[in-house]
Amino acid sequence: MFIDYVTLLLINMAAGFFLLAAYLTTGIESAQPTRWVAAFAAVGLVAVLNGLPMIHLWPLPGPFNMAFGEMSLFFGVLFLGAALSLAKDWDLFFLGVYALFAGMAALLIGVRIVQLGLTREPALAGLGFILSGASGILAAPALSLRTRRTLRMAASLVLLTAALIWARTGYKAYWEHMESFAGWTPLTVQAPEHP
Repeated sequence: MFIDYVTLLLINMAAGFFLLAAYLTTGIESAQPTRWVAAFAAVGLVAVLNGLPMIHLWPLPGPFNMAFGEMSLFFGVLFLGAALSLAKDWDLFFLGVYALFAGMAALLIGVRIVQLGLTREPALAGLGFILSGASGILAAPALSLRTRRTLRMAASLVLLTAALIWARTGYKAYWEHMESFAGWTPLTVQAPEHP
C-alpha cells in the first residue's frame, strides 16, 4: 500500500484558486495589497514543500507524480511569487507570463488524463486540470488589464469552478482515505517479524 498526500495538494489548490478569484474581484483594486501576502504565501509554501518531494521521489504510481507534483510546484512558485510581488509592490504581469506556460502544461495534463482514463474520475480530474490551465493562461491578461472588470470576472469564474472541482475531489478523497488507511501502520511501529 502506498500513502499519498494528494488530498493536501487538492485542498491547498482549492484554497489558492478561491483566494486568487477573490483577489481578482476585490483585492486588485484595494489600496492595501499587502493584506493578501500571508494567504498567498501560505498556499505557495504548502504547494512547494509538498510538490518538491513528489517530483524527486515519485511516491505515487504512474504519471500522477508529474500531474500532481509538478503542477503543485508550478502553483506554489506562482503563489510565492505573487506574495513577494504584493509585498514589494511589484508588477504582477511577468508572473502572469510564467503562469501562461504553467497553465498550458496543466491544460495538456487535463486532456491526457481524460484521453488515458487516469484517476477514478477522469472526466472531472481532467476538467479540473483544464480549468486550472485556463486560469494560468488568463492570468497575464487579467492582471495587466486591471480596468477590464469583465475579463477579471471571467477569470474569477474559471478559478472558482476549478476551486470547486478540487475541493470536491479533495474532501471526497479525505473521506475515502480515512477508511482505506485505517489499518496502515508505519514500519517504525510495526512489530518485528521473528523467524
